[in-house]
Amino acid sequence: MKYTLPLLAALALTVPAAAQEPTRSVLEAMRERPPEDEIVYFVLPDRFENGDRTNDRGGLKGDRLTTGFDPAAKGFFHGGDLKGLTERLDYLQGLGITAIWFSPIFQNKPVQGPKGQESAGYHGYWITDFTRPDRHFGSPDEFKAFVDAAHARGMKVYMDIITNHTADVIKYRETSPEGYPYRSRADYPYSTKGKPDGARINEGFAGDQVMTRENFAKLTDPDYAYTPYVPEGERDAKVPAWLNDPIYYHNRGDSTFTGEDSRFGDFSGLDDLFTEHPRVLTGMIDIYADWIDRTGIDGFRIDTARHVNPEFWQAFVPAMLSTAKARGIPNFHIFGEVYRETPDNGYIAQYTRRDHLPAVLDFAFQAAVRDLLGRGKGTNILSETFDGDVLYEGGEATARTLPTFLGNHDMGRFSTLLKQDMPDISQDELLARVKLGHAMLMTLRGSPVIYYGDEQGFVGDGNDQLAREDMFASQTDVYNDNDLIGTDATTAAENFDTGHPLYRLISSLAAIRKANPALSEGRQIVRGYEQEPGLFAVSRFDPETGAEYLIAFNTSDQPITRNIVVETSTTSFTPLAGSCPAAPTAPASAPSTPPSAQLGISPSRGGLANKQR
Repeated sequence: MKYTLPLLAALALTVPAAAQEPTRSVLEAMRERPPEDEIVYFVLPDRFENGDRTNDRGGLKGDRLTTGFDPAAKGFFHGGDLKGLTERLDYLQGLGITAIWFSPIFQNKPVQGPKGQESAGYHGYWITDFTRPDRHFGSPDEFKAFVDAAHARGMKVYMDIITNHTADVIKYRETSPEGYPYRSRADYPYSTKGKPDGARINEGFAGDQVMTRENFAKLTDPDYAYTPYVPEGERDAKVPAWLNDPIYYHNRGDSTFTGEDSRFGDFSGLDDLFTEHPRVLTGMIDIYADWIDRTGIDGFRIDTARHVNPEFWQAFVPAMLSTAKARGIPNFHIFGEVYRETPDNGYIAQYTRRDHLPAVLDFAFQAAVRDLLGRGKGTNILSETFDGDVLYEGGEATARTLPTFLGNHDMGRFSTLLKQDMPDISQDELLARVKLGHAMLMTLRGSPVIYYGDEQGFVGDGNDQLAREDMFASQTDVYNDNDLIGTDATTAAENFDTGHPLYRLISSLAAIRKANPALSEGRQIVRGYEQEPGLFAVSRFDPETGAEYLIAFNTSDQPITRNIVVETSTTSFTPLAGSCPAAPTAPASAPSTPPSAQLGISPSRGGLANKQR
């Protein structure tokens, strides 16, 4: 009998994920939650957990330049997969996560790049087949099993999708060892071959702004700027098959990410889709509607959204929401990536008004928190960012649905950014500032996004590949020499420590957030800020009772005492976290004395509980 328990434990680990299916009640409750209720975990599946080593090479044979697999190199596949993600759902649920967003899992070109600079599609953004998961990650059945297992726990699943580009397959017959500079529509019009005075082509085509099937039927020759072609061995590389025709791509050379070429140029050499073309629009609608129908996913994060014409989103978004609603998913969440590194939210807000994206990743929030905690700016920066919430289509209600974050796979981890801003910062202070940043993330308006590994104190050496460390035991030297915060561990061993101080902090704040709807769905009023590091305070209000929650932060390195405006009907406070007042000192005035780098959360009690909204 002494062997029974170990045997049972082993068996429990091998139960097929497909056996976990959501009950009707769990599924309905999950789908009733609005987007602002979610606590999101953003993860690169390749770097999280390796549940099946048989798929490490994606079914391919050969060296790393064929299979894409090299766990010692930061730019290649490391082995994480859907099965591993499924096996770690307990860990994510313990952290308080309610929605999982993962980088694209579609079949990718395994390896691409110039000779000597090759890297692999482990990140998922070099898609060849839009209809199935990459074989490095698992099968369609394993993807559906993951979705079902997450749903069984009441956790939503957000897919990362791309409509702007595909993998780099199309080549140009022109030789250019330095790359292919962008060729504009003015200098290289659709009506001539290769140059303004070249041979006439595409007779009758009225330009890319006349987005009708009749007009685009006259665009038959893609040789207006460069001379694109598909190499013999890759003529059927892309799925669906229509994606293999160069006529459905802009073919104007490399983008500089500004001006016209931001929408019409190749994104770092990737094949830039002609999203103005009606066939591309309907094709992408068909692709992603099918994913909703087949798998019952709960939302889309849209990659490189600002590099796509507004008319595309104006048609695509309603189609996705309609498909989801018909599938029984009333709160399908769509948010676009509009990359920006300033706290001014006017730029990103335009994409909710003109393009009609329901939400955008809140780069303005990220930049403001970095300014506060890394660059010594006054807390007025964050106040001004929230003042701009009225700019979003739907105003402050939409702002509450924006996914907020501190760092990501492109710009780098928040801890890394703070080290860049404060090169001499100690490990203790770095941990304290990272904790404060996560406290802001978890309690201020928006849907918080935790970047995988941040809860384990990961500190990278930079951005992009340097910010994509392994959670399972890593073989990558450039990761394993990192000095993590809050732990003596390194990435050379697996990092799923539920006792890590950042894991415990996020978990505790997640529990507070879930138990108090004011912190997710409640309106927010800025109560206090300063022109220098110090106090930042807001009130948030319970959407049912109207009860006021006072949240105060101290971004300075010294304790401070300030009086903060509160509602006149507030008579007392019950501390939820940190240093909080017990009661106002006078009607409409509450004292706040948060220690350095701390927060306090106090919900009001008494008369406010029955306050009419």
